[in-house]
Order: sequence, then structure tokens, then C-alpha cells
Amino acid sequence: MVTVLLLTCLALCQTALSKTVTYNWDVTWVWAAPDGHGRPVIGINNQFPCPPMEATIGDRVIVNLNNKLGNETTSLHFHGIFQTGTNAMDGPSGVTQCPIPPGGTFTYDFIVNQPGPYWYHSHNKGQYIDGLRGPFIIHDPAAPFKFDEELTITVSDWYQDQAPGLINFFQSATNEAENGGSEPIPNSALLADTQNAQFTVKPKKTYLIHFINMGSFVGSFTKIDGHKMTIVEIDGVYTAPQDVDELYLTVAQRYSVLITTKSDTSKNFLISNTLDTSMFDHIPDWAKPDVYGFLVYDSKKPLPAVNPLRDYSVFDDFQLIPRDRQKALTNVDQQIILTMDFERAPDNDNGINRAIINGVSYVGQKVPTLFTAMSAPKNVVMNPLIYGANSNSFVFKLNQTVEIVLINEDSGGHPWHLHGHNFQLIARSPPNTPYKASAIHPPHTPMRRDVVQVNTGGYIVLRFTVDHPGIQLFHCHIEWHVEAGLTATFIEAPDVLQDTQTIPHDHYKTCESQGIPTKGNAAGNTKNWLDLTGANTAWETSPWGALVNPPKKLRFARTAKSFFK
Repeated sequence: MVTVLLLTCLALCQTALSKTVTYNWDVTWVWAAPDGHGRPVIGINNQFPCPPMEATIGDRVIVNLNNKLGNETTSLHFHGIFQTGTNAMDGPSGVTQCPIPPGGTFTYDFIVNQPGPYWYHSHNKGQYIDGLRGPFIIHDPAAPFKFDEELTITVSDWYQDQAPGLINFFQSATNEAENGGSEPIPNSALLADTQNAQFTVKPKKTYLIHFINMGSFVGSFTKIDGHKMTIVEIDGVYTAPQDVDELYLTVAQRYSVLITTKSDTSKNFLISNTLDTSMFDHIPDWAKPDVYGFLVYDSKKPLPAVNPLRDYSVFDDFQLIPRDRQKALTNVDQQIILTMDFERAPDNDNGINRAIINGVSYVGQKVPTLFTAMSAPKNVVMNPLIYGANSNSFVFKLNQTVEIVLINEDSGGHPWHLHGHNFQLIARSPPNTPYKASAIHPPHTPMRRDVVQVNTGGYIVLRFTVDHPGIQLFHCHIEWHVEAGLTATFIEAPDVLQDTQTIPHDHYKTCESQGIPTKGNAAGNTKNWLDLTGANTAWETSPWGALVNPPKKLRFARTAKSFFK
């Protein structure tokens, strides 16, 4: 009884302390040179890097967004935030909202109840490649470890040309014929969205450092010279402390580590980061995968010499143990087996390289999926057919335990992200290992996170509980692969969703201003919900990302071909 009263008191105190954090943001073009090469990037309020977001557990967060890009649509996704009860705020265009047109405004409004490092980014046609991304730190006054100060260090890959032209060439028959459909190779690496960033620290202090990979393609190796790092959190899940010398972050992963600074200020220390070039088809001479930063104890002392990080001794995140010791979910109610690969799609020319899941390449539907779920009659809302044959949709019931088996038949590794959940990683095979159900032996307390790497030719097994009604995407977080169709749609308890959530009026107006229907099945049919005549089944054969008025031919500073050679 005392425990219940104490918990109730803590909850009431937290509510009393909660506040509303409001961001008024214009999405604008900015001229910037984060790697020394100037080009147009997408910033916020005429600034790049984009500003960090901060809140405390229990806070209400409001983002008033105004699209001032002029020639591109946009959106925001708050990566890793469950959006419990507010699925309309999740952000992927064509899924939980319509894209925000030039001149349009949009409000995101939600409560945060998860601690740790997250990040926000455009979830609209590969747009965050051009810079619309930033860290989002949620502070926890009751964190289960002590520290003196916090730092946030972001890492990412970077391209010196704009995303629309790169997307256009990537998804072209020419790229398939000349490069086997390969992804564009980034020019450089960034740390804190720049190079040679300096982080001032004090001696004899414990720092909580949040590492976030905000890149669009490849993972990163990261190390701080002369300092042991202790992992205490991954993707918002507190872990049993684990000492490491080095981190590997796939795109979209986050780690929080503790370091203790030296007792004197006699020298400064190198932070080294390098892109995972094993994900490149080849390493061109112009690629610069290494980037550096510095822990600065004394600004009057010289900075250390830089040395490329080449000793890849990385701790396997599968071995991390959640601090709450949550046991592996059992009594699986529904198992979904997903086989992913790439294939040459038929086209008027040589075909283009499309991603497939169980033989289907994802295509956005005429009616955003959340709007279909909210407008469907009760007798069909649980039927996956109404959400479109090319949306890779699976419908789950409330409180089911779901197991996902993802089999990777591609020749590369892939970081997979599930919206709305931290899943349990039940199994991850070594590369080139066929899936066998008999080989699965769940760990007692499996690691949980929201992004995990599946190895080349291998598989992963994930489990989660259906407790966040809404539309939850499951996709590879390599942005080029999202554009190629490597996405599935998990529709969680849509019957409960209809009874417990709403879509704000301004979200409907955003759709209406662009002539996008907000009722009906995937094809917009409101009479016969099982009639999908007219639904989108074909992908764009000449995509131009978020551009509203795309050019008839490539008109960028350099030909896109240079990024594939």
C-alpha cells in the first residue's frame, strides 16, 4: 500500500512539474558548408545546423511548423517517440499525415514520457538528406545514474549535392545499367553537423554524452581517446552499465555513455569518427569518411594530432541487458515472416533497382493510411486489404504479442526501425545464415531498442506488444532504401484507434489544400471498401524527392553520376 501511494505521489509531482515546450519554426533554405563545400541546405529559422530540441519527461511539446521552402513539401518525424495516443503526430508523409505544401503550416502536439536521446527529421521523400534533422533530448530527473553535465554529439554522412537529383539518378534505369542500382556514396562525414568540433569539458567531472547517428546511409565508428565509455542507455532504454572503448552506430541509433574526465587539464583529447565504408560498393578517391572532434580541457593547449580510426573493436549490442530486466515475451499470438531483397523492376528501359518485402515494393497510397483507418467502418477496419496491396500492411489486435522474423536476402546489412516501439531483439544471426525456427533460443532478458542491424544474408527476430494503437511503419533507415520501397506498414488495433484518438482539423486542411482525399480505402473508395480500383500500385519511374515542380532533366551543380563512381 505504501508503494502504491509513493508511486501515485511521484506521478502527481511529475504532472505538477510538467511544462509546455513550444517551438515556432520556419523551414527555410540556408547556404552552408558543413564540410567546407558550400551548397543550399534545409535549415530552421534560417539557421543550420538545425536547433536542438529539449524537454523533460512529462512535458507537452508543441512544434508550430511553417514551410517556407517555396519549392518542396515537408514534414517532421520525432524518431523514437512512441506518440502514445497521438499517432497523428508521428510525421511520415502519406502515412499519418499529408505532406506540408510550400506556404503551409502544421502543428505537432504531444506528450513525452520517454527518457534519453532522440532526434527529429523530415519523413518526406528523402528530404532529411539535405539537412532537416536535429537532436531531441528528453531529460529524466530520476535517471538511474549520476552525472554532472550533459553533452550531445551527432554523427552523420554528408552529400555535396541536393537530394532530389541524387534520388532521381538512384531510381533510374541508367543507374541500374551502369552501377547495378547502387546507392550514392557520401562525400564526407560530419560530427556535430560540422568538422573539427570542440567540446569544452571540466576536470574530475562525470559527463553523460548522447551519441546520435543522424545520417542517411551508413553506420559510424566512434571513439574518444584516453577515456573509457560506459554505455547506460540505447534508443531510450536504460541498460546495465557496459564499459566499451568504441561505439558503432547504425543510421538512426543512439547511445548514452558516461565518461569521467581527467583530474588535470594538461592536454586535450581526440574524438575520432569514421563512416562504415564496407557499406560502399567501392571507395572513390574523393570520399572523405573520417571526421574529428576534440574534448577540450584547456583552450590554450594545442589540439592533438588526428589519426583515422581503423581499429574496429566494437561491442555487440545484442549482449546489452535492459536495466529493468524485462523478460523475453512468450506466448506469441502472431508471427510475421518478412523476406527482403532488391530486384530489377520492369520498365521501359533496363529496369530500376527496387526493394521488395515478400515480393512487394512499398508504394504510398492515395489516402494516407491513418485516414483510412480512422474513416473505415467497423466491419472492415481490421481487414488489411483496405490499406492497399502495395503498402505491405499487416493488422494486429490490441495486446497481441507479435513476432517479426526478418530475413535479409540482400548482399548488404540494413538498419531496421520500428515506429512506436522499443522491440525485443530475440535473435540476430551471423551473416549468410539461413533462418531456422529450431535455432531460435530467446535470451532471458533481451536487449530492446528501436533500430537494429540485420546482417548480410542473415536474419533478426523481434517481439513487441501491440499497445500503441496507430499506424506504425517498419522500414530500413537507409533513406535511399526507403525511396526504393523497403517499408512495411503495421496497423495496430485500428478498432481501438477509432474510439480513442482524433486527427486535428488543421491536418485535414493540409490534405484538402492539395486535393488529397481523407476518407475511404487506399484508393479513396467509400462505398465498397474492398474495391481497390484506382489504388496506387506503381512507383514513380522518375522521382524527384520532395520537389513540387521537378525539372525535366538534371539541373544541379554536378551530374549525379559522380556520386556513384
